[in-house]
Amino acid sequence: MKRQSGFSLVELVIVIVVLGLLAVAALPRFLDVTDQAKQASIEGVAGGYATAVLSARAQWEAEVRPNLDATNTNYVNYDGDYFWLTSATNDGFRDGYPIAYVGEDVPTGSSPTSITNNATCRDLMDFMLQNPPKVGVPTEVEADSTYKYRADRIDANVCRYTQLEGSTDSGHYFEYDVTKGSVTVTLED
Repeated sequence: MKRQSGFSLVELVIVIVVLGLLAVAALPRFLDVTDQAKQASIEGVAGGYATAVLSARAQWEAEVRPNLDATNTNYVNYDGDYFWLTSATNDGFRDGYPIAYVGEDVPTGSSPTSITNNATCRDLMDFMLQNPPKVGVPTEVEADSTYKYRADRIDANVCRYTQLEGSTDSGHYFEYDVTKGSVTVTLED
């Protein structure tokens, strides 16, 4: 008769203890990686947004500031879409940064002198980025948990884009200040 061999009970217990110790040592690292991924994600989206802001301004500069005049009709055709741009006629503003999305038709009238509402912020992100994450205004976000960012008008010159986890804030956000064309990221610890 052949003798069957296998693992003894002591060997199995030792293997289970070693696997337990490895799991205890590795688990905190995996949890930390999730938060780091969320932070890297918002930094990437904010970087893309900042690049789009500067690209729109560069397009306007390349056209030798074509629409900047005393009537405050400052706009640019950026990748097939028109955007109103800031102008020095607005107190404290630097020329040429996107302030509102117009659409596919040449704008008429005067460019806005401030960010008017949450939808203005949403449209800036939706139309300046080539492949934007799903962004909505607060009422849209409350009704649908598939949004990745919430767009809020903080004041007349600042849009805030808050990263979402389902329908709740992750605590990470970035802000776009139209007076200077700056994008600033804030990460919660």
